[in-house]
Amino acid sequence: MRVSEVHAAESVAYLNRALAQLRDIWEEIGVPEDQRLQRTRAVHEHVKGILDLMIAEEEQLKIRVMKDAESYRKELAVLCTELQLPQFEEEVGCTILQLEKYNRTRLEQLKEQKRQRMEDLRDIVAQDRELCDIMCTPALSVDLESVPSLKQLEDYHTHVVELTKEKERRQEEFISLKQGIIACINDLERQAETSFEKDVMCEDDEAFCLSKDNIEKLKKLLGQLQACKAKNEQLCAELRTKLRELWDRLKIPLLEQENFSEHMMNSKKSNIEALQAEVQRLQLLRLHSIKSVIEAVRAEISDYWDSCFFSQEQREAFRHHHDDNFTEELLNLHEAEIQRLKAYFEEHKELFEGVTKWQENWTTYLELDRKANDPMRFNNRGGNLLREEKQRSDLQKSLPKLEKTLKVQIDCWEQEQGKQFLVNGQKFLDYVQQQWEQHHVQKEKEKMERQLKKSKQTQEDMLWGTKIQTPSKRKMAGTPTPTKMRKMGISTLCSDFGGTLCQSSMQKTPLPASKGLSLRTPGQAKTPHALEQTKENLPNRGTAYSALRGTCQRPLNRRI
Repeated sequence: MRVSEVHAAESVAYLNRALAQLRDIWEEIGVPEDQRLQRTRAVHEHVKGILDLMIAEEEQLKIRVMKDAESYRKELAVLCTELQLPQFEEEVGCTILQLEKYNRTRLEQLKEQKRQRMEDLRDIVAQDRELCDIMCTPALSVDLESVPSLKQLEDYHTHVVELTKEKERRQEEFISLKQGIIACINDLERQAETSFEKDVMCEDDEAFCLSKDNIEKLKKLLGQLQACKAKNEQLCAELRTKLRELWDRLKIPLLEQENFSEHMMNSKKSNIEALQAEVQRLQLLRLHSIKSVIEAVRAEISDYWDSCFFSQEQREAFRHHHDDNFTEELLNLHEAEIQRLKAYFEEHKELFEGVTKWQENWTTYLELDRKANDPMRFNNRGGNLLREEKQRSDLQKSLPKLEKTLKVQIDCWEQEQGKQFLVNGQKFLDYVQQQWEQHHVQKEKEKMERQLKKSKQTQEDMLWGTKIQTPSKRKMAGTPTPTKMRKMGISTLCSDFGGTLCQSSMQKTPLPASKGLSLRTPGQAKTPHALEQTKENLPNRGTAYSALRGTCQRPLNRRI
């Protein structure tokens, strides 16, 4: 049972008790029956009036709540239409008061949503108009009275974000272009002439309209200024190159050149005028000293001939090189030739540098190979022998690789140019092959000379005996001296190139006859050719072998 029903039952019980008490009081007083009836009716009318009044008030409350709920429902329908939301559906089975509260709460939420959307719309429109004014673009066409949908708000917001990014990009581009324009105008030493240039030079960057047309005009203006600047820089570069050539040919003192250094860096109008004046002055001076200038140009031409590996025939093709009639026309011919040689050298610079590198490596290789055959190389004490041998080995491997690379480059060049690539009047690969052949011929010649010298020495040894050799100061560990060997006792005598070789009991077993020396008597000496083969097959026994042969020299001499 509900609490309200309990309270109603208690009210009825209290009313019954109150009527019973009234009847008891009337009974005690002795109120007649007609008055009791009258008083009972008064109580009934009073209670009934109060209850009727309460019922009427509650009925009014019910009607008002129902009207409010209906009003809220209608407003909800309108807001759902404005906000482009699905229509509101009432819940089934709820009381009138619950329905009124639910409609009222929902209505407040939609009103807040509408207010927020309208506020966002006003902010977006304000931002859009501000950005459009800066970039000179048409603004969005938006009805500020109607409520936008969430999709429309998102589209408007995306549009504003893109406009903001575009504005920032244009602003950065404008600042970059402005800085470039100002730098070019300063370098060109000129003032802003048109109204557009004056607007660009204005310090207030925010006042400049960032329209597409203005950005394109800025790019065009910067391009024109850069073209003028590049033209001035090219002119200055040509004047400086000409000036340096005149300095070199006229032997201008270095101090005088340094005094002109302020005009050798920038390319402003004042620098151009100063360079032109200096070149004109030096050209006049050149005419007065034309002989020395032509001789300097000829020396430079000779350097380029060497750098380009010109043959004698190619050098003689420039017949003016030996002309002694020093005139301005002759100077112009020499300058034209030096320009042609410079262009030729720059065009084939990579090939010439490769050939030069090969020639340097080849010269180094020949020098190291010569040192490798020098018997005095073993006397070095600084480790040069090992380094030179390693360098020679590296060059022996790198030279063929470099030749292969140059061959590929030369083949490509010859296909492009349609002519042969010549070095010193002949094809480079033929020149390389010739150098290798000459080297091999020289090696064979040196080998034959060594063999002839050994054969001659062998014959002399067979006739006159081996000369006494003084032991070296630097002896190997464990090598016995002649005195010690005599103390140890001589055990055997053996033949060595027509002489007598002494061996102690501590020496190693002699080599086999096929690889070393065989025991022979002095009368059984070998022929020079056989001795030469035997000496070549002998292993190098170092200082010990030399000392041992020196020890046995005295008996050999006595025997002879």
